[in-house]
Amino acid sequence: MRTQVIVLNGGSSSGKTTLARALQNLLPGPWLAFGVDTLVDALPARLRDGAEGIAVDTETVTVGDDFRLLDTAWAHGIAAMARAGARVVVDDVFLGGPASQQRWRDALDGLDVLWVGVHCAPETAAAREAARGDRAVGMAVAQAVAVHHGISYDLTVDTGTHPTARCAALVAARVE
Repeated sequence: MRTQVIVLNGGSSSGKTTLARALQNLLPGPWLAFGVDTLVDALPARLRDGAEGIAVDTETVTVGDDFRLLDTAWAHGIAAMARAGARVVVDDVFLGGPASQQRWRDALDGLDVLWVGVHCAPETAAAREAARGDRAVGMAVAQAVAVHHGISYDLTVDTGTHPTARCAALVAARVE
């Protein structure tokens, strides 16, 4: 079976989106890329900073029931695109640990998925976060290791010790 979905999990500023773009340029055929930031940006304003939606407070991200419902719907929507023939790269942050991965496993059931952990040292993520200037300071450090606890991967890459092109080549070599 050929890989239909690549799921990239890593903390904020770990290099997931840059890696997803590199994969789109490297892999044969068209691949769509969707990040959790796309979902957050699509939320109504009242859910972008509230108890029912998603709230970011320096090092902590809290999600409410409305966000969880929409997050699950989003995962199933991406799975539907893959089932309809699109090949997809997802970049996400598994804030809920194994439960986050299980949500994706449920949505992607029956599809050929490559699970990729995107790592970088907390200090590297913090430097990227500071350079970007559009993230809550401290989030990258808080998430750098925590989002990987209890997650099983087919492959891990380190964007802090290897250039994006090398990480993309490692992922591409695993895509069928």
